[in-house]
Amino acid sequence: MLETLDLKQKLDRADYAKRLTRGQIQLRELGWQVYQQKRPVVLAFEGWDAAGKGGAIKRITEKLDPRGYAVYPISAPQGEDKTRHYLYRFWRRLPEKGQIAIFDRSWYGRVLVERVEGFCTEAEWKRAYKEINSFERQLRDSGCILAKFWVQISQEEQLKRFEERQRIGYKAWKLTDEDWRNRAKWSDYEEAVEEMLLRTSTRTAPWTVVEGNDKHWARVKVLERLVEVLTRELGYKPRDPLK
Repeated sequence: MLETLDLKQKLDRADYAKRLTRGQIQLRELGWQVYQQKRPVVLAFEGWDAAGKGGAIKRITEKLDPRGYAVYPISAPQGEDKTRHYLYRFWRRLPEKGQIAIFDRSWYGRVLVERVEGFCTEAEWKRAYKEINSFERQLRDSGCILAKFWVQISQEEQLKRFEERQRIGYKAWKLTDEDWRNRAKWSDYEEAVEEMLLRTSTRTAPWTVVEGNDKHWARVKVLERLVEVLTRELGYKPRDPLK
């Protein structure tokens, strides 16, 4: 599935600025509708290390009312979260009605990093597909709007971004030894991603796969897809601010 993506997709700066502005203004309007209609919204972002998830999230939230959303960066579970079922920490972070919860990495860690690194048993990660589909179906049945994004980049692009982070001082904090270790297991992660997309892209909770080699393209695709989802779910069409 991933091999069929055209990672050469790109936007020039002028087109990027225009579409980004339109999408952000429309999303702000839709964010008000989320509050007015009291609909909870959950956004889940997954992707390769350095794929640009944080950059996409930043563009989503840039013009939203800061009282209307929360961003949860997800890493290894700690404390109480570590002693309970892996979905517990996500259940307790679900948004109130009229709020948006954005997960920078999510419950899919069970079938990705935990699977590949051996942090859970084979029986546990295989069972997780059914558990996750059930979890997402419960969210949707309760009226929650759910959107899931996988950001795909090539091995070559990832290496380029790793080396840039290593070279530029203010970006160095983003690169860890764990990133390099994960990169060495690319084929294992790729197999896990393929199976995840196949088994958890359902009619009620489909994945949006984003071509991420060009950051401009990726950010705009995420933004426009989110506007499309919210427009449909809320039954409200935002105006085009550039017309």
